[in-house]
Amino acid sequence: MTKATAARLGQDWETYIVARAAGIPVGRVGQVEDIANAVSFFVGEAAGFVSGQVIYVAGGPKD
Repeated sequence: MTKATAARLGQDWETYIVARAAGIPVGRVGQVEDIANAVSFFVGEAAGFVSGQVIYVAGGPKD
């Protein structure tokens, strides 16, 4: 999906990733593992009392 966005904007993939990472507070783009870690928490015992939450796996708040 993001590769298609880069292509639609006329940017090569590496340039697009560097530009996107610059706008994310943690300084990198998300990885599959970032989502997997959040899912892992919610299916475990530690999340047994958590309900009705929206979790943003986005590398930090936007400006």
